[in-house]
Parts: sequence; C-alpha cells; structure tokens
Amino acid sequence: MSELVKDDRPITVLLGPRATDDSVAIWRVCVANHWPVHRIQAWRVPEELRSCPNSIIIYGEPLFAEAVADQMDLALLEPSIDWLTTVPQKYLSRQIEFMTLGSARLLDSPAFVKPADGKIFEPRVYASGSDLPSEEQVDQDIPVLRSGIMDFRLEVRCFVLNRKLMTMSPYWREGELARSADDQWPCLLHEETEARTFAERILSDPTVPLPPACTLDVGKTSDGTWAIIESNPCWGAGLYGCDPTQVLQTIRAAILPRSEVTASHHPWISKRKTV
Repeated sequence: MSELVKDDRPITVLLGPRATDDSVAIWRVCVANHWPVHRIQAWRVPEELRSCPNSIIIYGEPLFAEAVADQMDLALLEPSIDWLTTVPQKYLSRQIEFMTLGSARLLDSPAFVKPADGKIFEPRVYASGSDLPSEEQVDQDIPVLRSGIMDFRLEVRCFVLNRKLMTMSPYWREGELARSADDQWPCLLHEETEARTFAERILSDPTVPLPPACTLDVGKTSDGTWAIIESNPCWGAGLYGCDPTQVLQTIRAAILPRSEVTASHHPWISKRKTV
C-alpha cells in the first residue's frame, strides 16, 4: 500500500493558461483559502516561482503539467498506461489487453479500443481492427488498450488519496453528461451509495496497485454490474461535481520534488515526454 508523506508546507497552485470551468473552480478555492495561485502563460514558469519553497500543485492538461514539472524539477505521479491489465479481472468484468495499434489492426472481432496514453485517436467500439486509424494516420507502434465491450449507463469519477475516496461525482448517465439544467452534477437515488461501496471495495483490496493519488472512474452497466472504467492522473482530471478543495489535497500527493522521490514512487512517475 502506498503511504502518503505528510507535507506541512504552504500550497502554491499553478494553472494552465486556458481558463476552463474546472480551473476557475480551482482558482476560487485558492482565493477563498488564501493560497497563492498563478496562471502560467506560454507554459513558461516565472523565474521567481522556480525555487518556490511551497508545496507545488499543478493543474492542467498533461503536456502542460509535464512542461511545468520539468522546469521546477518535480515528479508527477500517475497510474501506469497498462494499469488496467494489472487489476484483478473481477473488478473489470471484461478482458483487457495491452498491445500496439499495429497488433490491434490485425484482429477482426469487435472491441473497444483506446490509446493507452493521450488522445491520439477516438476511443470507441471498432467493428474490427481494419476500422482503426490507418498507418498513414497514426503510427502502428503506439500502445493501445483493447477491451471487451461494456454498456456503461452511469459513470462516476472518484479522486483517491492514499487509497481513500476523497470526493466523487457522476459525470455520464444514460448516454449524456450527468449535468443538470442548473449546472449541478447530482447523484440520483442509490447512485452514490452503490458507487462508493464498489469504489471502497477496490481501494481496500491490496491486490489492486495504486499510486499515492489518482482518479478512479467506476461505472454501472445496463444489467446493474459495477466495474472499473479506468484510472488517470489527478492533476489533469476533470472535476465535474467533485469538491475542488479535496481535489487539490489529492493532487498535492501526486506532485513531489525529484529530490524526494523514493523507490516506491518509481512505478508511478510519469514518463510522458514534452516538446
């Protein structure tokens, strides 16, 4: 089990240059808590922030977060790109394979296929491998996840800190965003209890490997089965209706100075390259 190292340093939050609903929500929480918050223009960290003694929280798209982390000698922690293949099958309710896009193109049965890292092509159900993007469009060597087809009718985002569920919100229900007309993300009858029970069952199982902090998306199918959808880095994840304060505390554990990296962190250090 990953142990969280207590960090009593003040917080400084760095946001990407593009103002989104989520980053604005983060900004407001920072102002309310008197935490320094900065929008980083052109992905260039101002010199006065590069040696900031505070605990640094970065929130933004993955390549932005990586670029900022590189400039500040920080390590970002996240689930490995093949994480789903390391999870006990009983929590997945489907077979999942990690392979290259070229290998997936050779298979002729229907499957859900997504890039294992990034948004290089559309993740969806493909009738056969021949329907995947061609080699002229996408390099055959990129890693993908190929899985059995699931009919998720409800999808719920959980922010997880040291295997504890910090905050959660539905984000997809019956084929559309779970946002209400008044811009809320409500849980309907029994949804929160069911999602929490399933997520906490996963988090309490030591055979499920997890970084110190991440998101865990779980879903309910049309026949009532709950299963893991995926896990992603918390420092780039959408909030939906999750509590921004709890999100920030979660992200805090996923970003640390490289001088503080230990052997237990190595499997979770982001290996994404910036240009």
